[in-house]
Amino acid sequence: MIPKIKKILYATDLSENSAYAFRYAVSSAQQHGAKIHILHVLEEIKTSLLWAYFEMDKLQEIREKGKEEIKDRIQKRLEIFCQRELMDDPKCLDLLASTEVTEGDPAAEILRKANELEADLVVMGTHGKGLLAHAFLGSVAEKILHRTKIPVLTIPIPKETDIRLGD
Repeated sequence: MIPKIKKILYATDLSENSAYAFRYAVSSAQQHGAKIHILHVLEEIKTSLLWAYFEMDKLQEIREKGKEEIKDRIQKRLEIFCQRELMDDPKCLDLLASTEVTEGDPAAEILRKANELEADLVVMGTHGKGLLAHAFLGSVAEKILHRTKIPVLTIPIPKETDIRLGD
């Protein structure tokens, strides 16, 4: 029996070329009648250094404002993407179920969100090829692949192409 895909978690680092992987999430959603949940994880900032300059309440306020700005940026990029890429599909934005920006370890947060959603598929880009690139950029995908039971579609991101969502 072929599994049904209804919930897709698209994990993005918001790099310029992250739209390349998003295209796969959109295509999968269209083919399966699924909804896309977008997740961007901010790595936690070491608050001990910032504590000397800001009060804890102010730090929390700055973080929350930053998360909202990122969500707004994602929404604007998606609108441009839908206009540019999917002109023939006026329901492009209807494919999107949610957008979340959170803080923490990227692999742990992606796994947490996939489990919380009971996602049927995780789609994410990978940057690395070769040992050096893998050591710095492929570790999140590798951690997820080793720790999940959910299918993961990893998309190698081309280095030099103009495939952004739009700014």
